[in-house]
Amino acid sequence: MSLTVSPALLEKAQRGPVSDDDFIACIRDSLPYAWSVVTEVAERLANGGGPFADNQAAPADEASRGQLLRLVGSDAMRAAVERHFNVRLAFQNCHRLAMFDPAAHREYGEFISPRAQLLNQSPELVNC
Repeated sequence: MSLTVSPALLEKAQRGPVSDDDFIACIRDSLPYAWSVVTEVAERLANGGGPFADNQAAPADEASRGQLLRLVGSDAMRAAVERHFNVRLAFQNCHRLAMFDPAAHREYGEFISPRAQLLNQSPELVNC
């Protein structure tokens, strides 16, 4: 299961649309490691002045890695995080999450290119 959904939030979803604030709170509470990564990268992007910021630190354990993979593997979660931080997300391998300023089209395109994916390979990441 990707998220731990409270009975109240599940009931709200059964009745109709759920706000981004409610969904973000559910993500934050359900996936604390993944949320810590996205917030840290968002802070570095906001304070760094560049077109993107990324996380290159591998998770400490498989549970943490699983949280990050669940977040980036869900279109709904990725889109909510992008709206929340006003960024574009990109992901390589099993832990390199990057956030881009929405205007950074060239840098985003370079990051998600096959060339960048190939250059980001290493034997340590073959089974991640």
